[in-house]
Amino acid sequence: MSITTDRLASLIQRELAPIVNAEVKDKSFGYINLTEVKVTKDLSFSTIFYSILSDDPKVLERAKNALEDAKVAIRMELAKKIKNTRKIPDLIFKYDEALAYGNRIDKILKTIK
Repeated sequence: MSITTDRLASLIQRELAPIVNAEVKDKSFGYINLTEVKVTKDLSFSTIFYSILSDDPKVLERAKNALEDAKVAIRMELAKKIKNTRKIPDLIFKYDEALAYGNRIDKILKTIK
């Protein structure tokens, strides 16, 4: 990543966190935490990794659907906040499995003791 993509990724993550939680209408899964943002070199796509507190597959699916439904509104709000770029990248939301993986490892270690 170059300086431009790093700065844009950081700016997107900072500005996007409150927008995502305001625009997502389904609050049954709680707060959505944005863990990382990656922007492609040509600044056309940004992959946003998110996590929620539940590992239930039904809850994860509802969160994914809620983010996909609100994607256009989220991108429009982001464009209002970030004015110094010519183009706002398309948003791709992906669930960050690191927290779930860590919890699974923790459970395994507790059963070993």
